[in-house]
Amino acid sequence: MTRLHLAFACEGAMLAGTLDPAPGSTGLLIVSGGNEIRSGAFSGQAELARRIAAVGFPVFRFDRRGVGDSEGDNRGFRHSDKDIRAALETFRALAPQLGRVVGFGNCDAASALMLARGGGCDALVLSNPWTIEEEQGGAEHPTPPPAAIRARYAEKLRNPREIARLITGGVDLGKLARGLARALRPAPPPSSLADEMRAGLSGFAGPVRILLAGADRTAQVFESAWDRADPRIRRCPEAGHAFVEAAHRDWLAAEIRAVLET
Repeated sequence: MTRLHLAFACEGAMLAGTLDPAPGSTGLLIVSGGNEIRSGAFSGQAELARRIAAVGFPVFRFDRRGVGDSEGDNRGFRHSDKDIRAALETFRALAPQLGRVVGFGNCDAASALMLARGGGCDALVLSNPWTIEEEQGGAEHPTPPPAAIRARYAEKLRNPREIARLITGGVDLGKLARGLARALRPAPPPSSLADEMRAGLSGFAGPVRILLAGADRTAQVFESAWDRADPRIRRCPEAGHAFVEAAHRDWLAAEIRAVLET
């Protein structure tokens, strides 16, 4: 079916949206993270929308206020509740057969959905939720928690090639020392953002699936602030933040589809 580009209103601003039509009665609402436009990193969200619509589920994605093609002031993910709800209302109007909508967000889009208690969606898929306070590092280079650093070094010590690099001088000893010092630090206290997200999610009655990319620092920081035994968590061990590798994109699509089909 033909992809539809449109504009819709949110508190006096016109927002840009894209619908991938499909006949299904369950749809996917994609919420973009950070200042990312609705196509996503490396057009990943546009491709995800195409794949999901191709198997029968309509998909809607949008630029929140002040981002991409949308008007208004960009107030950040903490203030995107009304953008999400306006997008959901538009999605339901465009696809009146919808009885159920699954909200999906990566990084601070996942956080936004949690803070908004689902934003009106019926189920949530939350990928690599952002729990990092400003003092813990910027969005591009979040500081991994000590537990994640220790786990990384433990993995390296099990790799014969890494041992050989250490013995033959192929390792920067200064960098190694700095890393070990960070690994020995006590765990930071849980962020207030993580507490707010936990409280928001507790007010959501629908099913939730949390997806974590094993090679992503944002996901590692989230795990340090969350219950690692949470049964809603699914892990993709080698994936990076945006799931750019083909196998990781397949895994992400399969996880989302499983929730859509539930």
